Amino acid sequence: MSSVIDKFLRYVSYDTQSKDEQEQLPSTEKQFALARLLEEELKAMGASDVKVDSQCYVTATIPATISADANVPVLGFIAHMDTSPAFGGCNVRPQIIKNYDGSPIALKGVPGLYLNPAEFPDMLDYVGKDLITTDGTTLLGADDKAGVAEIMAMAEYFLSHPEIPHGEIKIGFTPDEEVGRGADGFDVAAFGADVAYTVDGGALGELEYENFNAAGAKVHIHGTSIHPGSAKGKMKNALLIGMELQSMLPAFDNPMYTEGYEGFFHLDLMSGDVENAMMDYIIRDHDWTKFEEKKALFTAVSQFLNQKYGQGTVEVEMKDYYYNMKEKIQPYMYLIDLAKESMAELSVEPKICPIRGGTDGARLSYMGLPCPNLCTGGHNFHGKFEFICVQSMETITKLLILLARKFVKLSQKKEEPNG
Repeated sequence: MSSVIDKFLRYVSYDTQSKDEQEQLPSTEKQFALARLLEEELKAMGASDVKVDSQCYVTATIPATISADANVPVLGFIAHMDTSPAFGGCNVRPQIIKNYDGSPIALKGVPGLYLNPAEFPDMLDYVGKDLITTDGTTLLGADDKAGVAEIMAMAEYFLSHPEIPHGEIKIGFTPDEEVGRGADGFDVAAFGADVAYTVDGGALGELEYENFNAAGAKVHIHGTSIHPGSAKGKMKNALLIGMELQSMLPAFDNPMYTEGYEGFFHLDLMSGDVENAMMDYIIRDHDWTKFEEKKALFTAVSQFLNQKYGQGTVEVEMKDYYYNMKEKIQPYMYLIDLAKESMAELSVEPKICPIRGGTDGARLSYMGLPCPNLCTGGHNFHGKFEFICVQSMETITKLLILLARKFVKLSQKKEEPNG
């Protein structure tokens, strides 16, 4: 078994699910278990400045093997340790399917459940290769323990081959990315990289430097509960008002109908009764103007409902979470050029596409660390049908190594951007 796969299988055995609506960072203490394992492994490899801080950020340095006079940018690689709270992440039991033949794969933890190429045609891209799947009872955790494993395998390679020329490389592993807080406690200055890549994407070849602008809206609806026998002219049904709010949003601005650069309103949670109801929305768009228009529409709908049912009926708490990193990456397009060049040398076709979500890199880019996103090799994140290709992970490890080596050829620092 290759080093990267051995590491990946070890890391997914750790339950690191993050949790929404928590004040503390990390949101779950159990993320520290994997953080401390990574600390031990990095120290055993011979990495420098290895640290796990009080908020569960793991950082380390692979010292340069060339003179500082070479003026090579300090390169960072970043991945997140937590897994999504959307689906179970405890007692992950991976299945390894050798020499996949294109047929449905039984997920043996759930009788009658199959990972079927009729539903997931991307599976057919891996006929003849080896796949790792879930057993159907949990997610797999490739998002983003695949990225963690690939970075760790890259680190192990460089630290065991000091004869290979490369500049200083910084490693960072973050908690709580899946709940939008992965960069909350990240100290960019202390990390010390000039530029970085997150390794948090999907299929082999994906290369991303655009993402959604993102906001969240928490809606609280205050109704009036009256016995239905005498409710005429008196009752205000909070649940029905919530349904009315949803009906006033554009029907096709919905994740199930959108792709590419198309934005959406997504009702993520709804609960309540006649007296009180609560709705959680996420609002997304790549285009800044359309993003602002979506937020303005949401506000206008709530104001209309307050005019109709009385002020204070609908309360909206709206908050921006992250922004499209494109404008922060554009002055540093050499990061994209080097990634494309490295992929081509590995016979991988680059697939530049917008992220229909966000990464730590989006926020880090706005914090002063330009940080596009690289693939991990995984598919169907956040659920029981998640899978990843062994050969893709091995190739991505080679990609990280090749990228770091190519940085030796750069003669200028990040603060002197080219593009």
